Amino acid sequence: MQVKNFWDLDAWKYGHDFVLEIYQVTKLFPDDERFGITSQLRRASSSITANIAEGFERYHFKDKTKFYYQARGSIAEVQNFLMLAKDLGYIDIEKTRELFAQSQIVAKLVNG
Repeated sequence: MQVKNFWDLDAWKYGHDFVLEIYQVTKLFPDDERFGITSQLRRASSSITANIAEGFERYHFKDKTKFYYQARGSIAEVQNFLMLAKDLGYIDIEKTRELFAQSQIVAKLVNG
């Protein structure tokens, strides 16, 4: 299949599914975390696919690479907040492992 748009990229597709999962999981977080870890996780996860999309549309290789690196950084940020959410008791270890595995798949796809 020829890739014509950013949404044709496997990295974006898996990343988008990951973002949707993060949004679902964070719905269960305490209300007082709405502007804390809930917001941080949602922002960082949506930044993954936003950077993939923006990188795809860049013409020069260096520009593309910059945004793909930023997507990887956002993945690490999400992983950090997932560990914090687990330690705070907002998500259990099984869900944390599942989300980490998903994030690692997205990272591998971003890496090419």
